[in-house]
This record gives sequence, C-alpha cells and structure tokens, in this order.
Amino acid sequence: MNILNKSIKSSVLFKFETINHLQASEKYLQINNKMTSILKTVGSAVTGKFLEKPKYEKTSTSSSDDDVEERHYEAAKWVSTKTMGMNREEAVSAGFQRLFKYITGTNENNQKIDMTAPVATKILPGAGPNCENTFTTSFYIPPEHQDNPPKPTNPDVFIEDRPAMDVYVKSFGGFAKEQDWLSEAQKMTEQIKDKTTINQDYWFTAGYNSPFQLFARTNEVWLIKSKDKE
Repeated sequence: MNILNKSIKSSVLFKFETINHLQASEKYLQINNKMTSILKTVGSAVTGKFLEKPKYEKTSTSSSDDDVEERHYEAAKWVSTKTMGMNREEAVSAGFQRLFKYITGTNENNQKIDMTAPVATKILPGAGPNCENTFTTSFYIPPEHQDNPPKPTNPDVFIEDRPAMDVYVKSFGGFAKEQDWLSEAQKMTEQIKDKTTINQDYWFTAGYNSPFQLFARTNEVWLIKSKDKE
C-alpha cells in the first residue's frame, strides 16, 4: 500500500507539474507573441518598409511647377486625436503616442493593428498670432480593419470617416522642422496659379519615416482643393 500511495502521489505530482509547465509555456507564448507583434509594428515604423498607405490616384501635375502634384484620395477611415498648442512637433509627438498605444492594443478588442503611413496632421490655425492651433494627428486604418476598426478606449482617440478629397501635394526630404513645413507650404501656395482653388481654412503635414531613418526621407505638405471650385 505504501508503494501504491507513493506511486499515486508521484503521478499526481507529475500531472500537477506538467499542468503548471503547460500553463507557464502558454503564458510565455502569449507574452512572446505580444512582444513580437509590438516589435513588428515598431520595426515597420522605423524602416518605413511594407507599410500600408491610403489609396489615391495622381490626377495631374501643376503646370507652374513639376513638384506640385494633384491627387485624389479615396474615402477611408483614420484613427485620430486632437491636441492644442503653438508647436507642431510637440503636438505631433503627443498625438503619435496616443495613436501608437491604440494600434498596439489599447482598444476595446485588445487588438494589434499594423502601423501605416503617413502620420498625417491636420493643422487648423488659431484665430490670431498668439492663439493656439488645433492639431489633428491621424493614422490610416489598414484595409483589413477598414470595415470595423476596434473602438478606442482612450476618450481622446477617435475613429474618423474621412471623405474622398482632392489634394495639392509637395514633397521634400530631410528631417523637417517647424520652419521647413511652413516654408514648403508657402512655396507651394505661390506655385499654384489659381489661389481660389485652395481651401484656406486648414492644411496637412504628412511624414512617412521614423526619426531613426537617416536617409531617403519623405515629407509632404497637403493643401486641400476647395469644393467650391469643383
């Protein structure tokens, strides 16, 4: 009987240790998969490779200057957040952090979403020179989540149904600073012959690269075509 009892105890202990080992392994795999997903997202953001981008058609190139392009963007969902301030870099940094948390699982489904490009920021200038601007920073929702994107749990983050839009686009390289964006937007405005076709209420900056990418960087200024002229 003692031998039998020892055998039973050994069998129970083995099963208990096996269950613990399996549970630990499962937990490790869950953590490992989570980290792999996050690292994949970070890696894509750093390299800028293989990122989904919003669909558009190039409609024409401005006759006044070849580096002003006209595009028609399809209607699409974006995840967005608003910040108030005077400095674009600070606003975009704060907005990016909120949106990055959303795509790495801070949503109702705890679902990971791939990083996309560009990081687009709509700039609504303040009413006066000393008034804060409204910055709306956005990530394009990738195609597999367009129909039903996970709902954000952060009240400062929201899903935006952005209608189709016609856009003037000017591209430039390098590490863009505040003055670079403003300068390129001004140049672009001067290059467009018919100023009445430009929506003067707001404009966009679009960045395609991580701060860690040193070369072959792409920045864009977007001016929206006024619907009154269509």
